[in-house]
Amino acid sequence: MKIYTLHATQKLPITLKEAWDFLSSPNNLKTITPPYMGFHIQSGAEEKMYAGQIIEYVVTPVLGIPTTWVTEITHVEYQQYFVDEQRFGPYDLWHHKHFLKEIDGGVLMEDLIHYKIPLGILGQLAHPIIVKPKLDEIFEYRRKKLIELFGEFKS
Repeated sequence: MKIYTLHATQKLPITLKEAWDFLSSPNNLKTITPPYMGFHIQSGAEEKMYAGQIIEYVVTPVLGIPTTWVTEITHVEYQQYFVDEQRFGPYDLWHHKHFLKEIDGGVLMEDLIHYKIPLGILGQLAHPIIVKPKLDEIFEYRRKKLIELFGEFKS
């Protein structure tokens, strides 16, 4: 069993409250997801984020094939971090920790994702060719979109 890790950081020139309010709102996921993925929330985003919240959405990550993805928000520490875990979807495991930390001139956003791909050895072979490049592309889109929305961090 192979578990992969994706780690991403980004500095934003906004307050901790602004970052939290935007990033902890499930309704903003569509804004920071590439349009070609057809991201659409089906249910669960009507309320402010809380531990135990179930969010169901549809994405089309590969070949335009719609995929239902259900996540649970398992942990929430106001303005510090939250964790979403896949309950049903394309991965055998998806555990995504979102951290926020106030820094001089803004906020540091950090993502730590542990994931496992289905299909055993076939999934492992597909990882460097399809899955990893797709995740990198999605996170690069998000990075650029956040700069577009909030400006570039000046150190």
